[in-house]
Amino acid sequence: MGLLTNLTRGLVRGADRMAEFTSKRGPRSHNKGRGARKLGYATLGGKFIKIKEMVPEFVVPDLTGFKLKPYVSYKTPKGTEPPLTAKQLFMEVVAPQIEKDIKEGTFDPNNLEKYGYEPTQEGKLFQLFPKNYVR
Repeated sequence: MGLLTNLTRGLVRGADRMAEFTSKRGPRSHNKGRGARKLGYATLGGKFIKIKEMVPEFVVPDLTGFKLKPYVSYKTPKGTEPPLTAKQLFMEVVAPQIEKDIKEGTFDPNNLEKYGYEPTQEGKLFQLFPKNYVR
């Protein structure tokens, strides 16, 4: 019976070691933090030395006279325009360019990259066809 108990305890403790390490699992002095970078280092005597070069410096543009605010309230009314579809986008952006080139006689069906057509999805972060379909 003792062997079975030890085996079970080992399996359970092994699974427990694989759990995420949070501040509740460590000693009372452990603080996991939120991934902020340290601004210096602690000496052996417990003193903290702050290094000026390690302090992040935020470069913010001058926004005086800027009309937009950085916050959009949830109370703002929804937009009046319906969402743009692929067909509407094509008809508003690409179709006039193609019509213009046809009228001028410069349209080349072998050079559709000029209008944003991409024959392959190589090098794209999200490939549209066929890899993203559920198999």
